Amino acid sequence: MVIEVRDLRMRYGTTDVLHGVDFTAGPGEVVALLGPNGAGKTTTIEILEGFRLPSDGHVRVLGVDPAVGDEAWRARLGVVLQSWRDHGRWKVRELLHHLGRYYAPYATPHESRPFDTDELIETVGLTGHAHKKISSLSGGQRRRLDVAIGIVGKPDLLFLDEPTAGFDPHARRDFHDLVHRLSDLEGMTILLTTHDLAEAEKLADRILVLAGGRIIADGSPDQLSRRVAGKSEVRWTHDGLRHVHTTDDATAFVRDLFRQHATGVSELEVRRSTLEDTYLALVQRHESGQATEEEVALR
Repeated sequence: MVIEVRDLRMRYGTTDVLHGVDFTAGPGEVVALLGPNGAGKTTTIEILEGFRLPSDGHVRVLGVDPAVGDEAWRARLGVVLQSWRDHGRWKVRELLHHLGRYYAPYATPHESRPFDTDELIETVGLTGHAHKKISSLSGGQRRRLDVAIGIVGKPDLLFLDEPTAGFDPHARRDFHDLVHRLSDLEGMTILLTTHDLAEAEKLADRILVLAGGRIIADGSPDQLSRRVAGKSEVRWTHDGLRHVHTTDDATAFVRDLFRQHATGVSELEVRRSTLEDTYLALVQRHESGQATEEEVALR
């Protein structure tokens, strides 16, 4: 496992923030960590990155306890924060080439480091801006540069914190393509935090929902989207009137619908529960104290 967490606990003074968190992430896997503000996401990520010591629990990242990770271990990590104070007077290529030199001593026979500068610039879509000053880049271009800085050392594990905040739709789509390339072609394991559930659904192989300091759900986007009582919403028009019906078995309902109305049914639409529906329902259940069977099992 690239990430292995068991019974992770964190206490600030008399306040417990994490209550026995358990999860793993494998090579090349994209895992999204979702949760409301105050759920403990930032604390969890900071512990995995080695910037904060846990109160208790077993944590291994790339086989090492982050609390004692050395420079060679840290060279295998990439971190993309929500924002950082960049060096506006540097040119894009100059900065990436300069930063990449710090990773050269940590190359191995199995993994060359860093990324070739021009290859990296092409990977993040900044080839046409390679010789521009950073201060002249747009917000989306700077975000691409953030990613380039995070992966310049060819990390085995990449942390992405709200990676597309402020992106326009086109830039967001390009960024999603980049994430897929990094995981599929470079074999990077990626752990991302986001409040954009549609983004999590597009990017993640697996989604973790953290609420109240506990993992309350763990599964693929498709698995989680079926969690809310498995219900689907069927919409249709009959003789000019619009109808909506919620059902556990959409296929059977539609079959009966056409049996009853051989003609006159149009604009038929079947909408299953979305990831957003599931997420909101899970958090609401947790906050109201109504733990599901899976939650109890995860504990």
